[in-house]
Amino acid sequence: MKTTSDDTIRAATTKRLEQAMGAFGTQALASMEQRLPWFRRMPPDQRSWIGLVAQAGIAAFVEWFKNGEENRPLISAEIFSTAPRELMRSIKLRHTIDMIRVIIDVVEARLEELAAPGGETQLREAVLRYTRDVAFSAAQVYAQAAETRAAWDARLEALVVNAVLRGEVDDGMHSWAAALGWTAKPVTVVAGYTPPDEEPEVTIDQMQLAARRARVDVLAGVQGRRVIVIVGGAEDPMEAARPIAAKCGPGPVVVGPLVADLYESTRSAQAALAGLRAAVGWPDAPRPVSSMDLLPERALDGDESARRYLVEQVYEPMCTAGAPLLDTLTTYLEQGSSLEATARLMFVHPNTVRYRLRRVSELTGLSPTDGRNAFTLRLALVLGRFAQRPDGR
Repeated sequence: MKTTSDDTIRAATTKRLEQAMGAFGTQALASMEQRLPWFRRMPPDQRSWIGLVAQAGIAAFVEWFKNGEENRPLISAEIFSTAPRELMRSIKLRHTIDMIRVIIDVVEARLEELAAPGGETQLREAVLRYTRDVAFSAAQVYAQAAETRAAWDARLEALVVNAVLRGEVDDGMHSWAAALGWTAKPVTVVAGYTPPDEEPEVTIDQMQLAARRARVDVLAGVQGRRVIVIVGGAEDPMEAARPIAAKCGPGPVVVGPLVADLYESTRSAQAALAGLRAAVGWPDAPRPVSSMDLLPERALDGDESARRYLVEQVYEPMCTAGAPLLDTLTTYLEQGSSLEATARLMFVHPNTVRYRLRRVSELTGLSPTDGRNAFTLRLALVLGRFAQRPDGR
């Protein structure tokens, strides 16, 4: 229960605090200079701002203490408004806690002389309560800043992903990526579907966590049911995509080709999305699957880049190698991959057929004896012949 004596002691202590208040800021700065290495490394203007924050905190404490427990206002974040917003980027939360601890020590060192006779306990308890509330207020300031930063980063990340998908990869987009700390090379793009009944933000957070564990950088965005993930710093795209695929929902997960940097990422993104659309044509495709492995399905689905690749990188090298190679491959595929039947129809030895099929594999990277590769080669033959039609259509 409060007494008149308590109020009298508080008033006397407040008067002493007001008289000593001017020296506290100087003492606090001197103590920080001595005890905090990070403070000594700061430029003079920032140390000056910290001094103003310390002075404002001490003045607020004196006012708070003077009011008495019944009339004391809640400690708010306004104490920290003395310093510019930019200062928060230089001072971490742990540094702020260090500062509060130093100021407490400065006050406690002079507590006996500052408190009126009989008011030592009253002042000590007030200091502890006040500094506790200030610490909570500091945490709130940093938490709000972190939430604002996270929301801004999420919007910026979505803009970068959208720019890559639209092919608007310019210096402006690179500035956005740089603001997110993106410096990773090389780059690949992974496309899949979001898990059902899961918020997009949760999906992206899970993928970013998986990426950090895999030691790669990611930028992710959700568009409808699709999730697009730009992966940087991975030499093996398929290996990097596996932890990301584990966080995707049911359905295919397609990995675009590896490209040099973010400027070329649109090519990888377009291949990944084309593969995602066409993957329904290969129900047994692995997960994740390379967009290159989906070339035949992409070509059948109307992807011009896949058609062009099959003509230029598969059909034309065989044409350059000579008609016997093309004829042998065509006959082999039409005869159900039978070496003997192909040799009889072409009046050559089976070893000649083997040699020519091996040459096809060397030129294209596709083995005619593999069922999946044979399907790709057959489609490349058809598309190549279409490209050589006299009418060009």
